[in-house]
Amino acid sequence: MKVLIVGGGGREHAIATSIVKSSKVDKIYCAPGNAGIGLIAECVPIGAMEFDKIVAFAKEKEIDLTIVGMDDPLVGGLVDRLEDAGLKAFGPRKNAAILEGSKAFSKDLMKKYGIPTAAYENFDNAEDALNYLKTASFPIVLKADGLALGKGVLICNTLEEAQDGVKSIMLDKQFGTAGNRMVIEEFMTGREVSVLTFVDGNTYRVMTSAQDHKRAGDGDTGLNTGGMGTFSPSPFYTEEVDEFCKKYIYQATVDAMAAEGRPFVGVIFFGLMLTEDGPKVLEYNARFGDPEAQVVLPRMKNDIIDVMEAC
Repeated sequence: MKVLIVGGGGREHAIATSIVKSSKVDKIYCAPGNAGIGLIAECVPIGAMEFDKIVAFAKEKEIDLTIVGMDDPLVGGLVDRLEDAGLKAFGPRKNAAILEGSKAFSKDLMKKYGIPTAAYENFDNAEDALNYLKTASFPIVLKADGLALGKGVLICNTLEEAQDGVKSIMLDKQFGTAGNRMVIEEFMTGREVSVLTFVDGNTYRVMTSAQDHKRAGDGDTGLNTGGMGTFSPSPFYTEEVDEFCKKYIYQATVDAMAAEGRPFVGVIFFGLMLTEDGPKVLEYNARFGDPEAQVVLPRMKNDIIDVMEAC
């Protein structure tokens, strides 16, 4: 097989390192790749959002499977473009990648289907959001609706902080168009755990748990980052937590997406908060996490290509 990976980060390096182990694969390309990936695969100078070039390259090289690692091309519909051109791709189509592409969509989905998550409200304009904050209890969480490289989340301890946060997200557009809509949700306390799952549209398989170091500064005093490092498994992801999540979160999410006419094929990343009231969903990602993939994929014993093809 010939495989093309789309992306150029640590996650894509982890994917490439897993694929090298597959007996089915004899050639790996990566667009655009990075220096580390270049040691085990052929990097090609095509950006992850250059859809026309990616499709043309995959056709020219007769690529058997394209794996889209990054969130932007998934949310932008690269899998649709590849499949419409008769090419096989691993990752959700655009209508399913909205699970990550819009936090407002994912919160509404969880509310509709009874999937445990924090209480919240969605806002389309800053004035309504500011009025709502006057009645809210603190701390509180502000989230830009769209993709913001894992940084579009502000934890605010006071009304003044939250008002400044609304201004920076919705008016100053600190996170660009991601801040056109915003979610304000209750602050949950507990241990944060990430769980990656393979999904084929109807069923899922859990990989393993991971936990990342999220906030900058000693003592977690700074802003959220995209993740500064991670370890796997999480000691807090117990058998009891696993059973609860399988019963009320994982399959429920897969079923909800199918019921909405958005069958999800690829990887769902479940960001969980282990609260006193049980596990709740913090967020979904529509792909392998970065940095989580870097500690989860090296632990995988079976052939990753077998699993992707099964999906």
